[in-house]
Amino acid sequence: MINKIRKFIDSTYFTNAMKVTIAAVIPVVVFSFLGHFAMGFTMALGAFFTYPSDIPSSLKHKINGILVTAFLVAGINLVVNLIHPYSWVFYPFLILLIFLLSMISVYGHRGTMISFSGLVTVSLSFSSLNTGWAILEHAGLILAGGLFYLTVSLLFYYIRPNRYVELQIAECIKLTAKYLKLRGDLWTLNSDKKVIIEKQLHLQVELNSIHQNIREVLINGSNNTASSNQNRKMLLVFISLVEILELALSTAFDHDKLNSKFDNHPRVLFTYQSLAYHLAASLKKISKSVKKRNNYVSKHNLLKDLNALQSTIDNYENDLGKIAASEGVFMLTTMLNYAEKQVEKIKIIEKAFTLPANSEDFKGIGKDLEKFLTPQYYPLSTLTENLSFSSNIFRHSLRLTITLIIGFLIGISFPFQNVYWILLTVIVILRPTYGLTKERSFQRIIGTVLGGLIAFGILYFIKDNITISIFSIICILLGFTFTQINYKVSATFVTMYVVFIYGILTPNISDLVQYRILDTVVGAILAFLANHFLWPSWEFLNVPNHLEKSIRANQNYLKEIAAFYNKKGIVPISYRLARKNAFIEVGNLMSSYQRMSQEPKSKQKQLPQVYQLAVLNHSLLSSLASLGTYTQSNATTTASEAFNVVVDTVVKNLENAVLLLKGNDCCFEENTPKEELAMHFTSLKKIQEKELKKGFPADEEAFQLKMQEAQLVIEQLIWLINLSENIAKTTKIIKSI
Repeated sequence: MINKIRKFIDSTYFTNAMKVTIAAVIPVVVFSFLGHFAMGFTMALGAFFTYPSDIPSSLKHKINGILVTAFLVAGINLVVNLIHPYSWVFYPFLILLIFLLSMISVYGHRGTMISFSGLVTVSLSFSSLNTGWAILEHAGLILAGGLFYLTVSLLFYYIRPNRYVELQIAECIKLTAKYLKLRGDLWTLNSDKKVIIEKQLHLQVELNSIHQNIREVLINGSNNTASSNQNRKMLLVFISLVEILELALSTAFDHDKLNSKFDNHPRVLFTYQSLAYHLAASLKKISKSVKKRNNYVSKHNLLKDLNALQSTIDNYENDLGKIAASEGVFMLTTMLNYAEKQVEKIKIIEKAFTLPANSEDFKGIGKDLEKFLTPQYYPLSTLTENLSFSSNIFRHSLRLTITLIIGFLIGISFPFQNVYWILLTVIVILRPTYGLTKERSFQRIIGTVLGGLIAFGILYFIKDNITISIFSIICILLGFTFTQINYKVSATFVTMYVVFIYGILTPNISDLVQYRILDTVVGAILAFLANHFLWPSWEFLNVPNHLEKSIRANQNYLKEIAAFYNKKGIVPISYRLARKNAFIEVGNLMSSYQRMSQEPKSKQKQLPQVYQLAVLNHSLLSSLASLGTYTQSNATTTASEAFNVVVDTVVKNLENAVLLLKGNDCCFEENTPKEELAMHFTSLKKIQEKELKKGFPADEEAFQLKMQEAQLVIEQLIWLINLSENIAKTTKIIKSI
């Protein structure tokens, strides 16, 4: 229990919640002591408004983002208060302001958070409308609260400058370990492979997200002199984790074939599965030691496990004889080679966390890594290009603007106590996607009702303001902590906090709870209806775009692999960028499928085919990673013309799938005829035989390597042809329905 509490307190979510809680509580306490509670509370609002923009990034981008948000929210509050008395100007201005704030989301994650802060400021501006000098004073206090939050955030950064990235790396290690564990599960006899593969696809989405967070912080911060060695050490660990994931993805064994092959020798596969589980367990232990900042001590002797597998292979060969066991030994040797590479990567991570950081160890580790980040600039053209109904953000901005105006009119037309709470509920709940909006609607209603009842019960028995104040601080801390973990729990604690604050300020708590619940229900219903009827962004409309990007990314990855196989030499940065993009786009395709599965049944068009295409693209990526990993880590022979012809055929198949998605099936590229393809595969096999005959008498080890290369390359090329054809066929089915 104590360990769980320590883990919770040390989490990124709790740390972020602690920052905004401190930034909000201190002004309230100080100004209350001076007899000016309202001033302190206004500063606290400024901290709340600014907090969302404090997202993972370099120190420079963190400061700039928070400063922009602090001045923006103060400016919004100032202008709303100034214009509010002039209704003929105010309402057109309010509509335009909400729409423009919503459109800021076109500038990525930071833009979305700044947009959210601005919209929340607009809604809460109606909670305290001022006149005269009070307008300027109120806006100034909001700005001061935002700047105070920046100060607190920087203090946390300098007290523990590397803690965030350590926790992100630890989480990345844990998720990678989970992925390896799922790969090990595939070796269990009669395992449900479909379920395991689906879990892997979902996990890939999580890994893509955390990889992006780590890139933003590590790569942008790699030149900070104060912690350059630490950053480079973390970069080395991160690169190793990406390579471990690629190795796991690249080694797609035919488990049914292997189980059948070694049916009479189960010890062989059991030994390998045990090693696979130990790889995952070692990473999981490293993750725990990083989180706890304990000295890492390896629990599993991976080298001993490798020797055990080698010994099992030798015993298998001795039992069957060299000739009879040759095919099985080749399969097992491929598995052993994969395990050896994984152990090598894990040893690099272990070394990074057990030995002192030496600048020479990380020399050149950050070279060209900036190319892996999305450039941080915000041209006006990005906004103007999205001013059309083809843009999801444009449609969402219109939807949100209309819903907020309707909510505002309902609030002032009927006897609602707090119109701003209707607006706030709409802003928090209404998301660009139907599934998330529906989920948040129910969670917020449940959390509001539950939080109101609990808080009302506490206030019924406890009248002491100091005790209630302590409860309110705990509630806001937990409310912000659970925002990303469990929204229902977060809504419960935030509601309790609001009720406690009003419990201190006003006597009519029962009326407050009733109106709070009513406002929330109205806001949630408006958000739900808006997402269903106002230019809904059903996921089946977005799937073709995600499919095209995924197919294109795999196609570019294949081209980079083929170029490297032909030219050899050092792996170019373009290869690594193509690999990264392929991983991201396949993950995005899976995310699209997940969103579609949460929508009404009538809108889940071709859902099985979309899932099939997600799996096919994932399998294609796996096969590409296998071919790419092998060509990088082995001294391969010269690429033949037949190899390039087969690669060109795969590229054409993928191009045809893209043309189908665009409705240009008349513009198909001519594929290589089946007879010619068969001839080229025959040519590849003849090259294989020639190389084998030439190498076998002189050097048996060289013979084995050439045999392995020829076998793997031919198998992957055949697999790539089949996968690319299936992608084109399934795409055609989707377009024909």
